[in-house]
Amino acid sequence: MKLQGSALRMTIFIGEDDSWHHKPLYHEIVHRAHNAGLAGATVLRGCEGFGASSRVHTSRMPIAIIIVDAEEKIRGFLPQVEELVDEGLVILDPVEVIRYAGRTEAGEGRA
Repeated sequence: MKLQGSALRMTIFIGEDDSWHHKPLYHEIVHRAHNAGLAGATVLRGCEGFGASSRVHTSRMPIAIIIVDAEEKIRGFLPQVEELVDEGLVILDPVEVIRYAGRTEAGEGRA
């Protein structure tokens, strides 16, 4: 897959304990993004944060899921995100992709 130039970054902020059918919500989002053919997804665990409730969380960690792809693919994935995320924040940012490349073969990088 080629991804270069203008793209869209979707960042989804949810709670570590948020779930979908007894599984972590971030897991469901990542697997749906993969099944939708998006370029990639990364899950990051925060150490502290607060949101719409204005309560600072240190025991229930915030989670950020970051997905970058072409604008039409990200916007096409939004209905699935809206179905899954009841509580949280979803943002979209325009970005410029400079380099997007995987390993040449399983487990091998450049020499």
